[in-house]
Amino acid sequence: MSRFDAVQVGRRVLTVEADALRALSDSLGEAFAQAVETIFSAKGRVVCTGMGKSGHVARKIAATLASTGTQAMFVHPAEASHGDLGMIGPDDVVLALSKSGAGRELADTLAYAKRFSIPLIAMTAVADSPLGQAGDILLLLPDAPEATAEVNAPTTSTTLQIALGDAIAVALLERRGFTASDFRVFHPGGKLGAMLRTVGDLMHGAGELPLVSAEAAMPDALLVMSEKRFGAVGVIDGAGRLTGLITDGDLRRHMDGLLAHTAGEVMTRAPLTITPGALAAEALKLMNDRRITVLFVVEDQRPVGVLHVHDLLRAGVI
Repeated sequence: MSRFDAVQVGRRVLTVEADALRALSDSLGEAFAQAVETIFSAKGRVVCTGMGKSGHVARKIAATLASTGTQAMFVHPAEASHGDLGMIGPDDVVLALSKSGAGRELADTLAYAKRFSIPLIAMTAVADSPLGQAGDILLLLPDAPEATAEVNAPTTSTTLQIALGDAIAVALLERRGFTASDFRVFHPGGKLGAMLRTVGDLMHGAGELPLVSAEAAMPDALLVMSEKRFGAVGVIDGAGRLTGLITDGDLRRHMDGLLAHTAGEVMTRAPLTITPGALAAEALKLMNDRRITVLFVVEDQRPVGVLHVHDLLRAGVI
């Protein structure tokens, strides 16, 4: 009796599904473009529906659409037949999923969409199925084998559905010009929300800025540096523009006769800065790339805040 090889089975499954995904990619055409444009132009929501495993995928697609700027919801087809059809409005678009396209649970939803002229996008592997024939737009899945061989449980087919749903969501995202800042509005919690917060959300404001003039004596600059506790002090000119930065490294480089110098003589000129609207993730990358712990936040070259790497740590960005 041969020894069971889980790795070999796993590779076989992934190869079958990867081949199916390539076939799906090659098959995309005008119907996909029509589906994206229909959803983009709709005044209402995308109502995703499906039964069984297709229903789970439909829920996921609805969630992905909603998080990327397209109003969407899931309606269970069985519940739709018992009153939830009222949740589907004339300005909506229905996206119905079924591999076979023959699930009787979808019948009432399909009839309702036809009765009230609600655009119906059908995602199925069988073009001449009831779902395939009812759809105003047909997104035909490749005739690819399930990865479970004789058992024929939904595997490849659900992978294709999820991937096609992702393709729709991303196409709509780019069609709308949806940005990282927009995305942040829908993801305020967790690590992702932290990464998408702006520098302005996390920075210390004007009252906490460690600043001195270029003419300030170094004893005064050291006092400000110590009081503000950022490990650095910014140097500004007469117009309030940030012209330099003094850090521990600058102090070490000018240790000989340090207290006899002015801030302008010790500072590093043209320091790295960031704007309030930049993402916290961008600030983190700058700090990591340049191996620094403090960034001054500027607008029109004038400091409006200061950000320490510890602020990013506390916010959960790292």
